[in-house]
Amino acid sequence: MLDTVIREINKGKPFLGICLGLQLLFTYSQEHTLAPGMNIIKGEVVKFTNDLKIPHMGWNQVEYTNNELTKKLFKNIPQKAYFYFVHSYYVKPKEEAIIVATTWYGEIFPSAVVKNNIVGVQFHPEKSGDMGLKFLKNFLEIYGNAC
Repeated sequence: MLDTVIREINKGKPFLGICLGLQLLFTYSQEHTLAPGMNIIKGEVVKFTNDLKIPHMGWNQVEYTNNELTKKLFKNIPQKAYFYFVHSYYVKPKEEAIIVATTWYGEIFPSAVVKNNIVGVQFHPEKSGDMGLKFLKNFLEIYGNAC
């Protein structure tokens, strides 16, 4: 199944990775020693520091960048809107330019990345009420015809 996902992403098919779906795109994860990922996005998945309660579960603000694509993804969503998170690990891309949103939980971490046809979010839009539904609607407005 992963071969099919990788093949379709490499063909340019739009892909929305949510939570673990984002993390699997990376080179490797620190979860269970060094677990290999799909290596579609160069970087690693790291655990929150030990002094933070994990899993991180709850509503946190998402602050997004001001580029044209990000404005479309977060259209009608106020800056620092709250989204729902459930995770113990977060992504650290080698290419920082792909980070389009960040969130604070003991430290600032990437909560959304965009690279070519890939959008990945650490939060759960499907559990984030109106803001999450707007985000999903915006994704489909941008990429829906190519899905």
